Amino acid sequence: FVTQAAYAQGVASDQQLQAVTVTSTGARSPLDPNLPSTTASKTAEELRLQQNIFNPEDALQNLPSTTIRKRYSGDRNALIGGRSFATTQAPRGLVLMDGYLVSNFLGRFDAPRWNMIAPEEMGRIDVLYGPFSAIYPGNSVGTTVAITTTRPKGFEGSVRIAAQSQKFDLYGSGDTYNNYQASALIGDRAASGLWWRLMLNRQDSTSQPMQWLTVDATPAGNFSPPAGTGATVPVTGVVYDLGPKGLRRAVLGANSGAVDHTIQHTVKATIGYDLGRELSLEGFVAAWRNDSTNHSSTFLRDAAGKPVWSGRASNDGNVFSIAASALGPFDRLENHAQAGATLKTRNTTGWNGSIVASAYRVVQDQQRTANNPEPLAASGGTGVGVRRDGTGFNTFELQGAYTPVAGDWTGGGHSLTVGLHANDYTLEQRTDNLPDWRGTNGVETQFVGGKTKLMALYVQDAWRVAQGWTATFGLRWESWAALDGKQVFTPAPPAPALYAERKVVATSPKFSLAWDPVADLTLRLSAGEGTRFPTVAELFQGTRSGNTLVLNDPNLKPEVSQALELFAERRFEAAVLRTSVFQDDVRDTIWSQTNTAVFPNVTNTQNVGRVRTRGIEFAGQVDALGLPGLMLDANVTFTESTILENNFLASVGKNWVRIPRVRSAVTLTYAP
Repeated sequence: FVTQAAYAQGVASDQQLQAVTVTSTGARSPLDPNLPSTTASKTAEELRLQQNIFNPEDALQNLPSTTIRKRYSGDRNALIGGRSFATTQAPRGLVLMDGYLVSNFLGRFDAPRWNMIAPEEMGRIDVLYGPFSAIYPGNSVGTTVAITTTRPKGFEGSVRIAAQSQKFDLYGSGDTYNNYQASALIGDRAASGLWWRLMLNRQDSTSQPMQWLTVDATPAGNFSPPAGTGATVPVTGVVYDLGPKGLRRAVLGANSGAVDHTIQHTVKATIGYDLGRELSLEGFVAAWRNDSTNHSSTFLRDAAGKPVWSGRASNDGNVFSIAASALGPFDRLENHAQAGATLKTRNTTGWNGSIVASAYRVVQDQQRTANNPEPLAASGGTGVGVRRDGTGFNTFELQGAYTPVAGDWTGGGHSLTVGLHANDYTLEQRTDNLPDWRGTNGVETQFVGGKTKLMALYVQDAWRVAQGWTATFGLRWESWAALDGKQVFTPAPPAPALYAERKVVATSPKFSLAWDPVADLTLRLSAGEGTRFPTVAELFQGTRSGNTLVLNDPNLKPEVSQALELFAERRFEAAVLRTSVFQDDVRDTIWSQTNTAVFPNVTNTQNVGRVRTRGIEFAGQVDALGLPGLMLDANVTFTESTILENNFLASVGKNWVRIPRVRSAVTLTYAP
């Protein structure tokens, strides 16, 4: 029996109470055996047999009620969507690696840092649904992913080389885009209990175009002429279609750096020492670098066949005005570092303890966007630079867990977990006017920043009240503060905005009752409340970056989820079938919405009064279908998600954003 912890903003321990050996990998399940949450798991062997893992997030593709916003291999914005939240609600998707947080809550589209994990070192992956355990705080209101990596048993190593190629064609514009990846692992374990592993990974990827420069027509189907006067160039190449709003629109090109070429490198070193059978110490350091260049393209051609990148253009009686920066390129350079350490005891019964500390730093993050379109930008020209150097977070957790001896359960034994969690997040973002967008020397025009701090105490007790009956009680108390928030413009006016310090205290109760009427059947009713506090980006990251204007809200309320689930699982000799009926009722949902119909694009961060999601989920795995080696893994989820209350009355009664009504996956594997 092992305890282990992991931490982040609203992130608590990834408790390991039961050692479950996985054949061929040696990876242990990181989950509490009395967890009052529905889980879905895959071992390394199952992942190897069932699908091709090009990036670590691919392991989640076919799991129940799970969506991955992976637009192409190498996408740094591969966010998670779950039962009741969209892929653009990143703080409800929590990802842990060996108990260490790899979720990145420092920006709206900052996805989990999947690069910290090499696909071939994954021993197993476990997914939890809902806020039903007091061990996991606010970010667990959605989906929690626990990835366990393997440990070397002796001297070992591996090399992996992978490649992809795709042909893409849309709006008459297409190309072939290639992706390459190589990684290497080497490690060893000594008889003394000392072990180590080094991981290296390089990825070179090019995306298909991911966004388009469009102009919406009026409901009558006409395009309003732009303001102003000037020379208007007749052009060809405009593509007309229907947009997401059902309105006619004109597509003029691929914009905002639509094609992304990224080269990423990861180096990670892990070391551990087993101080006998009852005590272990381990830690890791990792560095990730991203060099990306983003290019745009235009569909428009003048009478001589030359590309038209900006200015006033006319086609088929319609006039469009294209801003100089609308089809401009941008570059980005990122260097991130992460480190963590864990000290834990491993007693079979009785008390175990763990101390975990971790730190994540954005050492360098510089994005440079040209104010001119592609041809002019190649020779330089003015631009805008955004820097996030110094942004990051620190975490700490102290946890104790009590496991009774085996015979204690029949006498009403208790499995108890108590813990203390703390973290702090810091955002520092500077915007510069660059005389040459290809350089880094400029004049600072805006600074936004701030901090959040969280301290939590929690307790959870799994009590075997009678033969076949287990009641789990949990309570989490959290004290959250937002401070040092500011938005400074240079030169003034406008006057700098300095935000007052805020403090919020929340208590989240949990309860679950499980019944095993027979050995191969489990029924469970779970109820839980979870409080997800705003991130530093949602509070303070109000700025203009390239073609996007973000309006923050320093007075955001935390979103509170009240969830219910009725769970049934039937186990057979060669199959497992389960059903979950669930409801997630969230008040003050935090939502960022972008209006792309204006230039620059405007993003508003706000609270939505009440969103309720109801659904039913079926999942099953059959290991033998009459033919040795033939396996079936399938799941389907039916969901209805509705806005019940909101200040914007026209949205009440409408569907919530990006929650599929039906989501399913079927995997048939034959391994003779």
